[in-house]
Amino acid sequence: MEESKKAGEVRMERDGAICVIKVDNVAKKNAFSPEMMEQLAQHLTRFEEDDSLWVAVLCAEGEHTTAGLDMPKFFGPTATARPRPDAWVDPFGLKRRATKPVIAVVQGITYTIGIEIMLACDIVVAADTARFGQLESRRGIAPLGGAHFRYLTRTGWGNAMYHLFLCEEFGAQRALELGFVQEVVPYGQQLDRALDLARRICRNAPLGIRATKEAALKYLEGGEQAAIACIPQIREKVFASEDFKEGIQSFIERREARFQGR
Repeated sequence: MEESKKAGEVRMERDGAICVIKVDNVAKKNAFSPEMMEQLAQHLTRFEEDDSLWVAVLCAEGEHTTAGLDMPKFFGPTATARPRPDAWVDPFGLKRRATKPVIAVVQGITYTIGIEIMLACDIVVAADTARFGQLESRRGIAPLGGAHFRYLTRTGWGNAMYHLFLCEEFGAQRALELGFVQEVVPYGQQLDRALDLARRICRNAPLGIRATKEAALKYLEGGEQAAIACIPQIREKVFASEDFKEGIQSFIERREARFQGR
């Protein structure tokens, strides 16, 4: 099958006590289809529920982490998106969240949901090629995967609003300064470095590590739950707007959007 015609997928591999979850839709810069999002959630759930797996590494094939959602498949007339069961681990950490360590690996384009998924992980290793952008409001929508509060918890109000309002790209070193990523390494070394960190984590008692993460999540829970509760209101207000329709149409037509504020 030609590369351009292959359906994207998310695979899971085992390496001892380490679980490697790999996104593969290279022909579309690893844009996520609804089916790929389901696969990611299923793999994270398997990882969470298998006591023989202690650490997960989430990565992507090719030069780029992800260009974001395959928009027409989520919002267009042929959309195939459907709700995921609450019992599954949520890749965005808005519902059920993994209680074991998850390390994200990023490189190249890491847009929108790519940032939100990595911020729902615990540690991020970035290649020096990584480029980040929370671009939803340039497309007539708003972040719905946790960016509206995780930017705050990582960077503080000013830095969060700076990037959420401008919707402009920033690089790996800026992400390191913000605390979005914990290490920046030369391109090609990012997965090996993440696996090295995973192996070092596995030298420690898994029950102690898990208890530590669960306790830390308890500390965050109150503020995060209030922010998560706002998401249906954001969706109702923004997705009913003319600007939303214009944003999707401009994306499909690959042109600059002309927003009117209604």
